[in-house]
Amino acid sequence: MIDIRALDVVFGHGSKLHHAVCDFSMRIERGQSYGLVGESGSGKTTVLRALAGLLDRIARVSGEMTVARESLSGSRRSREFRRRVQMVFQDPYGSLHPRHTVDTILSEPARVHRLDRIEDRVVQALEEVGLDASFRFRYPHQISGGQRQRISVARALITEPEIVLLDEPTSALDVSVQAEVLNLLMRLKRDHGLTYVLVSHNLAVVAHMCEALSDVVKLFDTPQLSGMLRFE
Repeated sequence: MIDIRALDVVFGHGSKLHHAVCDFSMRIERGQSYGLVGESGSGKTTVLRALAGLLDRIARVSGEMTVARESLSGSRRSREFRRRVQMVFQDPYGSLHPRHTVDTILSEPARVHRLDRIEDRVVQALEEVGLDASFRFRYPHQISGGQRQRISVARALITEPEIVLLDEPTSALDVSVQAEVLNLLMRLKRDHGLTYVLVSHNLAVVAHMCEALSDVVKLFDTPQLSGMLRFE
């Protein structure tokens, strides 16, 4: 489903040049949950953003990336790619427009991709993440952090993607809410046959989401981290 070879990402120029990702490769099969782990600043989120094409004009991206047999170049992505690959961001407080209702937030990607039955899709997406239709006309400040992240997941699902990129999806949530969101993500993966790429520095989250140690890659290899990656 995803094949990345020799990915390099460079920010800045001259004395301010920063090589954020160097010669990174990974291969992900369809339906797999793949974890990227590492210390803060090791380039985990940068890999996701490069894959999604979100580094246009702020970084130089090189290497080969193929997603579902579509060869990607730089930051250019086709409309079909952007429908099939969606991203859930780390901060549920910052990733939702504060002046848009949940209905608008969920309807917008459906309209962008010219999908039909938008109202039905919005209601269905809410039900998929365990929220009822009463949430449609609420604003982000009127719902909890866990509910906001559920809305973010619903927004990612509205276009019926095949791949979902998860950037620390539970790090901004209370521990009690984290388990609810993780179980939700696992159920959605099973029900829709999704492929996940999960970024996290929380090894418990990675152990819960990934089927085996072989599905985890360390972006910043240290003896401490290697010793901790010993789950079944």
